[in-house]
Amino acid sequence: MASPVTPPRGMRDYLPADKAKREYALGRIRDVYTRYGFDEIETPVVEDYQRLHGGLGGDNEKLTFNVLKRGLGADDLRAASESGDVSGIADLGLRFDLTVPLARFYTTHRGELPPVFRAIQIAPVWRAERPQKGRYRQFVQCDIDIFGESGPLAEIELISATAAALRELGLSGFTFRLNDRRILTSMLTAFGFVEREHPGVLITIDKLDKIGAGGVVAELREREATASAIDALEAYLARIDGLEAGEFGVEQIRSLLPEGVDDEVIAELAGIGDAVRAASTAAGVPEGQTPLVQFDPFLVRGMGYYTGPIFEIHHPELGYSLGGGGRYDNVVGRFLGQEVPASGASLGFDRLVDLIDMDAARHDEALVLVYDRGVDPATLVALKTQLVARGARVRLEKRAKNLKGLLDRVTQAGFTAFAVVRSDTRRIDELEFKPLA
Repeated sequence: MASPVTPPRGMRDYLPADKAKREYALGRIRDVYTRYGFDEIETPVVEDYQRLHGGLGGDNEKLTFNVLKRGLGADDLRAASESGDVSGIADLGLRFDLTVPLARFYTTHRGELPPVFRAIQIAPVWRAERPQKGRYRQFVQCDIDIFGESGPLAEIELISATAAALRELGLSGFTFRLNDRRILTSMLTAFGFVEREHPGVLITIDKLDKIGAGGVVAELREREATASAIDALEAYLARIDGLEAGEFGVEQIRSLLPEGVDDEVIAELAGIGDAVRAASTAAGVPEGQTPLVQFDPFLVRGMGYYTGPIFEIHHPELGYSLGGGGRYDNVVGRFLGQEVPASGASLGFDRLVDLIDMDAARHDEALVLVYDRGVDPATLVALKTQLVARGARVRLEKRAKNLKGLLDRVTQAGFTAFAVVRSDTRRIDELEFKPLA
């Protein structure tokens, strides 16, 4: 018995109906982002090893698929194995996100780009994850980024455009959870954590949704972080447990924070939420579809390069985020030697596409010509060409004994009507189309 032939774990094949659905979604997203003034770019699927391991990707750097140098010998491989260091035998790697390649792209082409550059990137990325539901080793990211805008206008544009793309796909009920890395830093300082402890503490706090307050406190005590600071955090978690999110605004944010957080940062974050709602209202978005914005004091976002406002998108039908983003002013500076304001948003496309109604992805006019044996091929192609010229999607299918099975199959493929072509059929006005659904 032959062994099953399947894709590598964490990677998938797509049947025609699935591919059509994905392309429909990608087209709608591209259209919205383009109308919001963003320009699409493309970068290579690989980047230099040192660039991918330069400290910008956080834990994702450990998940890089590295590409070995050419011409390696047994001694090279043995030395890397003994040292545990692969940097001497790898010179490239598959990109684990689109932000690091974008920062490199901006550095390379800065002189050819406008002062404020709005980029679209839609492409696959790779991570050597342990595959599980909603988490793959190859997946598509849909990113928009703004370089050169230092104020909250960037975040307002990014969130507004992302919300519009989700609405374009027929989704509603999604929530944008907002926080700011400066707020997180101020909170940790207020609790009493010393600066060198902050990165590790944030990694643990980022697990709050999964392990709960008790799990966070227990893990921090195992880390041997400052004991009094852990006590202060534990008391704070108990105080805000069960509090309603309430209306997003300065007072609501302040009520959920300890003393010592900068009021200007709070006001800026509240202003982003207010502006997003105001923009949706001005565009005539129905109240029920206006993006819900909430403050989440423990939203961390795993990437260590975030420097200001951060956000995640949540949907009631998913147990994980649908996307997110934030400000990362320090990233381009790693390449350019000077800080460049930058902020971005990313949609988890493979998660998003599962929420889309397949009916929306169907072509307006998708026709099947079922032809009898003996019909002249030239006639078939002439009929098909005329229908295609008027904008229809057309498929030729030879009549089968089980006509119902054939029609069920093409219906699943997204076709909407069929007609029978007989040996004496010559013109499209002689075709009698019948609905498939």
